[in-house]
Amino acid sequence: MALSVRLQGRQVQSLVITPQLMQAIRLLQMSGLELERFVAAELEQNPLLEAEDGGEAGVGPESGPAEAAAPDGRGGDETSGHAVDAEPAVLYPEQLRPDTGWTPSPGSRASRPTFQQELGVDQTLPAKESLDELLERRVDAVFAAPADRGIALALLSGLDETGYLTAAPAAIAGNLGVAPESVERVLRTCQEIAPSGIFARSLAECLELQLAERGRLDQPMRTLLANLDRLASGQTASLAALCGVGRAGLDRLVAEIRTLDPKPGLAFAHEPVRTLVPDVFVRPGPQDDWIVELNDEVLPRLIVNNAYYARVSVRSNGADRAFIDECRDKAKWLKKSLDQRARTVLRVASEIVRRQEGFLVDGVAHLKPLNLRMVADALGIHESTVSRAAANKTIATPRGIFEFRYFFTGAIPATQGGEAHSAEAVKHRIRSMILEESPDAILSDDAIVAVLSREGVDIARRTVAKYRELMRIGSSVERRREKRLKAAS
Repeated sequence: MALSVRLQGRQVQSLVITPQLMQAIRLLQMSGLELERFVAAELEQNPLLEAEDGGEAGVGPESGPAEAAAPDGRGGDETSGHAVDAEPAVLYPEQLRPDTGWTPSPGSRASRPTFQQELGVDQTLPAKESLDELLERRVDAVFAAPADRGIALALLSGLDETGYLTAAPAAIAGNLGVAPESVERVLRTCQEIAPSGIFARSLAECLELQLAERGRLDQPMRTLLANLDRLASGQTASLAALCGVGRAGLDRLVAEIRTLDPKPGLAFAHEPVRTLVPDVFVRPGPQDDWIVELNDEVLPRLIVNNAYYARVSVRSNGADRAFIDECRDKAKWLKKSLDQRARTVLRVASEIVRRQEGFLVDGVAHLKPLNLRMVADALGIHESTVSRAAANKTIATPRGIFEFRYFFTGAIPATQGGEAHSAEAVKHRIRSMILEESPDAILSDDAIVAVLSREGVDIARRTVAKYRELMRIGSSVERRREKRLKAAS
């Protein structure tokens, strides 16, 4: 058989993700803050992009397909706002109970105050003084001698965020060139003028300072503080004998220690409060229906400046003309991607509201099992698109602000072949039963399983234990001990 060289053409079908499609996918899963930063960067880089001032923009659920596609980057309305003008989605009229606690705002969306104007959070938050500011002010007022003030400020710089002194007094004395006795004297004064427990060098000293301020630092308490390791390991019998008190007396000492703050500095640690702005609003409509609409505050409105493009393009050639054409194509593609993102988010939110109407009316106990595939099949889109649309998004409902992911819960089978229960609703029921139990009737995991079984929930004991641990709820033995200590105190 002779070997030869020849050319052969074949048609092959393959899926190629273009850079534009990758950008659309990234936009879909961005949060409102991330989207704002991305658009701000694009406005700086692209001379043809401008932010539209004012105006109303909304997206209807039937204004276009939800899947991210790769348009050719040309055509469309370059002078319109971010999204297609349309009414918000109105979902499935159902009978609403009068106790939903939500009164629709009068007037149109243009006349309603914005989300932050309604809350006024940024204007009503009180200013907080940090721990460093408080201690510096007290140091200046107490220490008149410059040397003592310098030692106090050095001690202050050695505090960590919990209020503990991490630097050794001997090391501070060596760095400042002073006697260790001077540092110890200033440290004792600092412990007196600071909030109780600050400037402690250990947990035992922190608790000791707080108890001394209360006048409760007697000999049994001192012995207990010196043997906290025994308390942590559960050696209660030997510890009670060592303190010279009985088991009941030791329980009272431990109960008093539990009222102290082991990390007093954290009470002064605070970060700037950031207002959570939802991506979607849900409210009852005038005809016992649900109105789902996008939050205009997190929707960028962009304009492609065709007039500027026309003036520049006629005077450009070569590389300049290629650059301005590329900027125009990028601007048009970004507008289309933002419109597509808004439509997809609204469609997913509308389907979630339709399926979880019981939660909106009656609360967590009426959540239904829901997964990504159920929403994807209902909307005719891919499951990954639903996942990206639900990522980093929040929805404001009459019952509060929730992440989209909150409404996607697993299913717990029902007894006798009934309708399955939402895992989140079962967790809520377990939490409610535990909160209502009395110290003399603590429910074990088996008892909780029996109660849920009578209510039609087919659940295993290990599942109850797993849910309880996820909610950071102790076992029946731990809860019985804690409630008895609270009752004794």
